[in-house]
This record gives sequence, C-alpha cells and structure tokens, in this order.
Amino acid sequence: MGRITETVKVLLIINVIFFIGSQLIGDVSYEYFALWFIKNPNFHYWQVITHMFMHGGFMHILFNMYALWAFGSPIEQMLGQKRFIFFYFSAGIGAALLHTLVNLFYYQNGIDALAATGMNPAEINDYIHQAFASNQFRIPVGVDEGTIRGMLQAFSNPAVGASGAIYGILVAFGMMFPNVELFLLFVPIPVKAKYFIPGLILLDLFSGVTGYSLFGGSIAHFAHVGGALFGFIMMYYWKKNQFNNNRWY
Repeated sequence: MGRITETVKVLLIINVIFFIGSQLIGDVSYEYFALWFIKNPNFHYWQVITHMFMHGGFMHILFNMYALWAFGSPIEQMLGQKRFIFFYFSAGIGAALLHTLVNLFYYQNGIDALAATGMNPAEINDYIHQAFASNQFRIPVGVDEGTIRGMLQAFSNPAVGASGAIYGILVAFGMMFPNVELFLLFVPIPVKAKYFIPGLILLDLFSGVTGYSLFGGSIAHFAHVGGALFGFIMMYYWKKNQFNNNRWY
C-alpha cells in the first residue's frame, strides 16, 4: 500500500471526472451511463463499462477510490499494467453479468406470478412500464407482494459503482498477500486478508440472499459477489499457470 501505480492513477482520475460530471449534469448522466436492466428502455450496451465509473454519492466514491488505491496499486505491481487492466475490467463486467442474471431471476418470477392471475403479456408489459414511469403500483390479488417488488426493483433500479471491480481486486490481494493484516472499518482489530476478504464476500452473499444488509439498502450485493468470483477465477488460473513468469507489460 505504498506508491500509486500508473493505471490506478488513471482510473482514479476518470472516476473523479465522471463523478463531478454526474453531479453537474444530474439524472441525465445516470440515465445514459448507469447499468439498467436489459429490458428497461434506458438500457444501452455501453453501460456494462460506464457504470463502473458512476457513483451514487461522495461516500460511495470515497470508499471505492480508497480501496482502488490501497489494494489496486500492489496488484498492478504484481500483474503488470496490461494484465491489471484486463483483470479490472473483466471483474467489473463479471459483476455486471451476475447482477443482471439475478435481476432476470427476480424479473421472471414476477412475470410468472402476474401471468398466473390471467394477465396476458401485453397487460404485464403495461403494468411494469406504468409502475416504472409513475413509481406507483398495485399488488394484484393473490400475488405475493415481495415477488412483485423484487421484479419492479430489478427492472427499475440501475447499478452504479466500481465495487464489482474492487471486489475482484480484493480477492486478488487476498490470494497474493494472505497474511497481511487489515482493519475492520471502525473496529481497530487486525484481521489477516485471507480471513477478512472471504468474510466480507460471505457477508455480501448473505445480504443478497436474505435481503438483510448491515450496510444499508440500495447495495448491489450480487455485483460484489460477481466481481469477487471472476477475480478468483482469473487469479486461480494465472497462479496455476505461473503468471509471475509471464507478466503482460
């Protein structure tokens, strides 16, 4: 966690530029650059990348950029610049993929529940789009409220942030420096990376499955898990194939 490396520096600058721009432009920037559900009219293919540079608020970008500096720089030094860039964006895209797949699951559950009431596809489509446009909806008789809310949240709530890519970096750090001691936020107790980072990922998995989050609402927990999963797969493959002897400069 010493000097800042070149790629990390560039990523920090781009994130800050995007954040300042989004604060100046407002909602329009989120409509175009946040990651929307694939069936939402606001979805565009480039959002798979651009959402990694968008953030929901100052504390959001502050924590992500601190983690990018603290953990990204030593990982870039180990991997080399080109491989680090590939790793970073692959983890971020992997996070977006798992987040989208989970949203598809919730979305389809809602579609099936509405279809079971006798609504036809056109009526279901109108119901979803009216709820999205007005932010108001009714729960059809005989349909579980949680199922409908899950469907509409999947459809309506965009994802922003570098957290998926950051979780990939955290996994890489834990695999490369397992015995480095880290401190829990607000709790001055040193915990080795090989315990701290898996614990953090398991906490996200628990929150994603149960819906109960210790860190508050509006967190894309499965995006975190997706970034961690893709980060682990890449690092496991590279370590197995002795990446230290084949760095990408």
